[in-house]
Amino acid sequence: MTERIFNFSAGPAVLPVPVLEEAQRDMLSLPGVGMSVMEISHRSKTFDAIIGHAEAGLRELLKVPDNYHILFLQGGASLQFSMVPMNFLPADGSADYVLTGSWGKKALKEAKKVGAVSVAATMADGGFTRVPSRDEMSLNPHAAYVHITSNETIEGVQWKREPNVGDVPMVADMSSDILSRAIDVSKYALIYAGAQKNMGPSGVTVVILRDDLLQRIPENLATMLDYKVHVDNKSLYNTPNTWGIYILSLVCKWLQGNGGLGAMERENEKKARLLYEAIDATDFYRGHADVDCRSTMNVTFRLPAEELEKKFVAESTAQGLDGLKGHRSVGGIRASIYNAFPRAGVEALVSFMKDFERRNG
Repeated sequence: MTERIFNFSAGPAVLPVPVLEEAQRDMLSLPGVGMSVMEISHRSKTFDAIIGHAEAGLRELLKVPDNYHILFLQGGASLQFSMVPMNFLPADGSADYVLTGSWGKKALKEAKKVGAVSVAATMADGGFTRVPSRDEMSLNPHAAYVHITSNETIEGVQWKREPNVGDVPMVADMSSDILSRAIDVSKYALIYAGAQKNMGPSGVTVVILRDDLLQRIPENLATMLDYKVHVDNKSLYNTPNTWGIYILSLVCKWLQGNGGLGAMERENEKKARLLYEAIDATDFYRGHADVDCRSTMNVTFRLPAEELEKKFVAESTAQGLDGLKGHRSVGGIRASIYNAFPRAGVEALVSFMKDFERRNG
């Protein structure tokens, strides 16, 4: 197959075609270098420029304040589940976790291995269909930090605005919605995100870290798990994912050329609205998340029976609509429509949904 299909995968996910085309042109030999970006030394001036462009792109798009460091690490968000408490959860302290879905539960599980944690709120009883109100959260004003997941990829639940956690540092896993909308970075002490949804390919993890937190890091942490080491070495203590960082820099350039995060947010909302309107127009489809907490990135819904869901996935895949099967832990249907996913793909899915209901409803 040489034609591109519509890729609804939750990650690794669709990348902008112009980014893929530029990477293709330069894969064999970067202009003026004579080597592929996958072959150059991470200590070279050429790569210094690449990682510098990637950081500058993120700073500009997210309006990152000067007192924040940007790191390009590895291990995905899953390693950050451990690194955050190892660096910032003191032996005599505790941290608060707000659970709005499966990834928050995984972050909590790893933090418990490090120290004392409290569940400030959990939406599990309702099946993870929404985020909690401020009154539903039991926050400790002396907690080391409060951890949230800004967008739950599996359940399709998203914080539409940051919770008010007072003076306690807020840590957020933004793996599946970073760069999809404008945010106020200054409201967070630390943001981490795997790149493979909206920023680039798998294998790169971005950490945005406020400088004052470095003073809290204990001595004698394993070297690769110490944020201070990575800050001091500008993400180059070990060999980073050079290719992934290069692609990330191209994605930032693509976003800037398309009007930045404000324009991207408006386009994402339009795409999501098309799909949610199709779901709400009939009783045949049933959205999972509450209306005011629905993700613009991961649209989750069910059909009247699991057998129909299996048929829906098989037929949609055959028509070039790939990756719509819901996560194995919850089932159903999930359409991931990240930044680079084209509106034409959403329109094709809506058309298929109407036809499928006509034939099976």
